[in-house]
Amino acid sequence: MQRLKVCHLTEYRFVEVVTLKPHRLLLRPREGHDVHIVDSRLEISPQQHTVKWHRDVYNNSVAVVSFSEAAASLSILSEVTLEHYEQAPLDFLVEDYAVDYPFQYQDNEQPDLAPYQQAIYLADGIAVENWLRGQGMSPGQGGMQTYAMLDRMCKTIAENFAYVVREEPGVQSPQQTIASGSGSCRDYATLFIEAARQLGLACRFVSGYLHAPSTEVGYASTHAWAEVYLPGAGWKGFDPTGGEVTGSQHIPVAVARDPEAVPPVAGSFIGSIQMPTLTVDVRVIMD
Repeated sequence: MQRLKVCHLTEYRFVEVVTLKPHRLLLRPREGHDVHIVDSRLEISPQQHTVKWHRDVYNNSVAVVSFSEAAASLSILSEVTLEHYEQAPLDFLVEDYAVDYPFQYQDNEQPDLAPYQQAIYLADGIAVENWLRGQGMSPGQGGMQTYAMLDRMCKTIAENFAYVVREEPGVQSPQQTIASGSGSCRDYATLFIEAARQLGLACRFVSGYLHAPSTEVGYASTHAWAEVYLPGAGWKGFDPTGGEVTGSQHIPVAVARDPEAVPPVAGSFIGSIQMPTLTVDVRVIMD
């Protein structure tokens, strides 16, 4: 078990006083048998606001902030201390029928998994399939163990694409990532997800944080990876940015079928035609 503290500060500075519309926050890590939240604090300015929490359809913890005063800036500070117990990411067993690819999910699981097998970027289907074939992987083609195939795909993205930090919101389409040969963590995760779905596997997008030496000194940011549903093992994380199976250094916050659906902070404002200046500071440290 390791104890970690996540500090995530988001600040918007506007050129004039504006009216803030409700903002949706996905900042609280997902708790479970492997993650336990010890303490948390959410500090927001301007002071005149209300916060209402709820669980969305994916069981993500969502805070909706409503403001009752105009402001020239918005500051959102989330501090969470947690205990992470998953220290052996490869310690899992896949059901015998799913060890080798291809396989079919069981009848009682298919209705729930079907949405996670459907492509989001329909126009990119041919590009993704051609990319898979170039890596020696084709939909329905056997001869490889399921985990080995996913691990190979994860490592291939990490090794053959150039990582870039993209400040603009949103996700690149898989075709854009393939064509440019580069992308951010969320772009890598999106390509992995669409490729896994092309292979008939249930896969979902995960946003969260990553603990690494650089994050201790303030060089952190939000992170993204993918999870594939493997019978017998459940949702297993693959991080194509690092080319690895996720473990105790990965802190999941939100999952979704669509990579565009779970930004950490989302909202709008009225009163200025100029976009605000955005500053984000994330630190993940051993507590």
